[in-house]
Amino acid sequence: MNQGSSNAMIRHLEDGFVVDAMLVARKLGLSADAFWREMKRGIVYGVVERGEGADVGRIRLTFRYRARSWSVTLDDTVE
Repeated sequence: MNQGSSNAMIRHLEDGFVVDAMLVARKLGLSADAFWREMKRGIVYGVVERGEGADVGRIRLTFRYRARSWSVTLDDTVE
């Protein structure tokens, strides 16, 4: 993973990813309470994309909240 200080907050596990909720909340401009409330409602959600072609070996995680989004691109390696 090549994302500077975000490394410790994003972990690639065998069956998916674990991302620190407060990192995502901050990136989407939400308080902790608002983040969890909107997650439960399905308004905050994430998408995982695996690279193809020139992007093979990369994974993009995108988190969305209404018109806001935050994406991070990771190397496809398990720590």
